[in-house]
Amino acid sequence: MRGGDESALKRARLSRNMTLEEAAEALNAITGGAADASVLSAWESGRRRTGMRNRAGLSQLYRERGEILFAHQDGGTARLMETPSTEAIIKVLTHWTDLIEAMVGVVGGAREQLVVTGSRSRERPYLEAIENAVAQQPDLIHYRVLYGPPRHQALTEHLLRLLELRDPSERRNGVKTLHIGMVDPASAPERFFVASETAAVVPLPSFHGADGFDCGALLSREAAIGLVHHGREACASACPVETINAVRALPHSRPR
Repeated sequence: MRGGDESALKRARLSRNMTLEEAAEALNAITGGAADASVLSAWESGRRRTGMRNRAGLSQLYRERGEILFAHQDGGTARLMETPSTEAIIKVLTHWTDLIEAMVGVVGGAREQLVVTGSRSRERPYLEAIENAVAQQPDLIHYRVLYGPPRHQALTEHLLRLLELRDPSERRNGVKTLHIGMVDPASAPERFFVASETAAVVPLPSFHGADGFDCGALLSREAAIGLVHHGREACASACPVETINAVRALPHSRPR
C-alpha cells in the first residue's frame, strides 16, 4: 500500500502512537498469543489475513469494529496459496523413504525460516535434522505449531531438546528465533507440513489408514512461502508452550 492508502488497521495503530512491537505486545497480552511486528505488518498491508482470535483481540485493543479494521483483507485481495497451480508441485512422493528424505531436505535447506506443523512427528532422522538446524544456525527462526498435545513421546522429547538448545525469551539481533505454540484442534483442523523459504513438503494420509502418513508432495518456492506465512499466522494465534515445565505438563493424545 502507498502512504495515502494505509489500511484502517494501520491507521488505528498509528492514531494511538504505537509501534508495531508495542501493538504486538499489547495484542499478545489480550490473546495469550505470540504475534510479532512482522506478522502485524503483514496484516496491516493485507499480505496476510488475520485469524479470528487475533481479530477479536485487535478489535478490543483498538476499540473498533472488525468490519472496519479488516476491510482491506476481506475485499478480495489476492493472497499466496489461493490460486493453486499444478506448477506448485515439484514431485509427488509415493514412498515413505522418499517422504522422510524430502522432509529432511527441506529442513537442511532452511536458512531464514523453518515452519513445522502437526502433533504426530516421531521420525528420528527428521527430528534430529530440525534440532541440528536450530543448533547450527543461530539466525534461523523456527516455528513449531502443535494441533493438540503431542501424539508420541518422541515429539515431547524433541520439544524439550529444542528448549534446551534455545531460550524463546531471548532475541537474536532483536528477533525472537524460537516459537512453539499449540492450537486447539477443536477450533482448527490439524495441518501437516514442513516449509522453509525455498521449499516445502506436505505429508498426506496413507491409503492404508488415516492415522499414517507415508506419501506427500514436494512444493515449489512460491507455495513454500505461502505455507511459511500460514504457519507464522497459526503460531501467532496459538497458545505458547515455551518452557520446559509447560512441555512436560502436556498430556499425550495418541491417534485413534
